[in-house]
Amino acid sequence: MSDDEEYTGEGDPEFIKRQDQKRSDLDEQLKEYISEWRKQRAKEEDELKKLKEKQAKRKISRAEEEQKMAQRKKEEEERRVREVEEKKQREIEEKRMRLEEAEKKRQAMLQAMKDKDKKGPNFTIAKKDTGLGLSSAAMERNKTKEQLEEEKKISLSFRIKPLAIEGFGEQKLREKAQELWELIVKLETEKYDLEERQKRQDYDLKELKERQKQQLRHKALKKGLDPEALTGKYPPKIQVASKYERRVDTRSYDDKKKLFEGGWDEISKDVNEKIWNEKKEQYTGRQKSKLPKWFGERPGKKAGEPETPEGEEDAKADEDIVEDEDEVEEEVVEEEDEEAEEDEEEEEEEEEEEEEEEEEEEEEEEEEEEE
Repeated sequence: MSDDEEYTGEGDPEFIKRQDQKRSDLDEQLKEYISEWRKQRAKEEDELKKLKEKQAKRKISRAEEEQKMAQRKKEEEERRVREVEEKKQREIEEKRMRLEEAEKKRQAMLQAMKDKDKKGPNFTIAKKDTGLGLSSAAMERNKTKEQLEEEKKISLSFRIKPLAIEGFGEQKLREKAQELWELIVKLETEKYDLEERQKRQDYDLKELKERQKQQLRHKALKKGLDPEALTGKYPPKIQVASKYERRVDTRSYDDKKKLFEGGWDEISKDVNEKIWNEKKEQYTGRQKSKLPKWFGERPGKKAGEPETPEGEEDAKADEDIVEDEDEVEEEVVEEEDEEAEEDEEEEEEEEEEEEEEEEEEEEEEEEEEEE
């Protein structure tokens, strides 16, 4: 046996047998793997087929649901449109009914106005309220352009009736033209009557305004105000007087303004001066009676002085009185000056206190800002 044969062992039957056994084991294992793979693949194919069938069913059901939903939306949209149209038709019908009622009332009012045309003017103005705090004129102003156009169309459709002259002969056409002419004449007559009525109403309104002005003038005069105080655009100024006073304050606005701007000092000085003059006149105009002649030595007479002649005593007494009056007047002036100085000092002290308070407030604000 050579070395190669010993190394490979090809000639050894045991070796060959082992090799065959390995191959058979591998074949068995591969067969098992293949069968297992085929089973797994078949299972996956079944699951995939089921998923595809389920997906197809889901698509069909979804399509049916979408179709039903679209049908439902369409029905809801149709119902909504139908409700809107019905509501619109109802509103149009209600407006038409209101316009018909208004037209009937207008015709009745025109007829009543024609019947009462010979009577005097009526000065009563009826105010109508819609219940919402807005008058009919205000509601008309608040309407949009579309609403006005729609109401105009409805009113025109109510007033302008179709001719319906199909199949008419010449005679019927003539009768229809005559009827339309009479209608035009009637409308022009009503238009003229309404214009004349408007002129009369304007005149009545002017007369009412003039009467109102006269009443306001009388009312102002009764209250002691200017005659034109209540006729202006703004109300009169409030009177600065207590309601418990018997006499109303009739001072003008300029007098009150001067009084509150510091005229009280001047008024008090004038009053004091007037009182002083009255007292002075009363004192100087008093009845003077001469004292009995002094029989004896004159009080205060020094040794060696001559006797006082008659008449000089009265003159001397008058001089003493005048000197006393001058002294009293000087004292009054001095007292007034002292009072004025005290008032000035008090005002200066108040101003200083206010300045100190302002400085303290500023310091507190600065401290707060710093904090």
